[in-house]
Amino acid sequence: MTRKQIKTLIFSGILSIYCTQTWSAEVRNSQSGFLDFNVYPYLSDVDNDSVFTLNITATLPKRFSYFSLLNISNQPADNELGDTTNYYTEQNIRWQFRDSSPLDLTVQYNMRSGEDNDRLRFGVRWRINDSPALQSFFAKINFSYAVNLHAIQIDDSDASVWQLEHSFALRFPYLSDRLYLAGFIDHTFNENLAMQIPSNPIVVEAQLGYRLIENLYIVSEYRLNEYRRSDVNNLAIGVEYKIKW
Repeated sequence: MTRKQIKTLIFSGILSIYCTQTWSAEVRNSQSGFLDFNVYPYLSDVDNDSVFTLNITATLPKRFSYFSLLNISNQPADNELGDTTNYYTEQNIRWQFRDSSPLDLTVQYNMRSGEDNDRLRFGVRWRINDSPALQSFFAKINFSYAVNLHAIQIDDSDASVWQLEHSFALRFPYLSDRLYLAGFIDHTFNENLAMQIPSNPIVVEAQLGYRLIENLYIVSEYRLNEYRRSDVNNLAIGVEYKIKW
């Protein structure tokens, strides 16, 4: 059995256990969530960057939650939205320790174009803004922030790789309730990569969005990706549509 088959089997097993426990009781599938579609017809510097993103979030029964992202990218040297055959996706299952706890156990299955490069990660997530001693402060500044320690990674590399994944969202009600800033910082450690790529690379995305009408937004996204040998920085401009439930 290959490592990819083992990773798929483990993640599928965890998902099937949750489904068996949840749907066998015929409870409601999800309590809340959203679908978030993003299209970027303009990229400033890197033409083969992501031009389409789909984010999915769902709050599930029994203190479980689900989050996924899917990035579709151009082929090198193609214009934006020209030939979108490369993909990157993260599938996350999270379980909150207790009803009032700001801590979650997490499992992430990370897949992308190419061979022998998928990853299965296990970790602990701290929703800092949900910590009892900090809730009022973060609510006052309209800021949410979480950090996920992916302490265990199963992949096709012999290196002991681990990662800190940061996510944030900031609202500006004193300016406009239509405006937001949100994004993530992925900081990976101890990777054995090609020359000119740092051994502890960082990937950053910060999206500034403004709601035009109902759930339609115009967005501007700054990106930093140290996995690229050149053109580390990029700016994407596009539109976002969100479906909430």
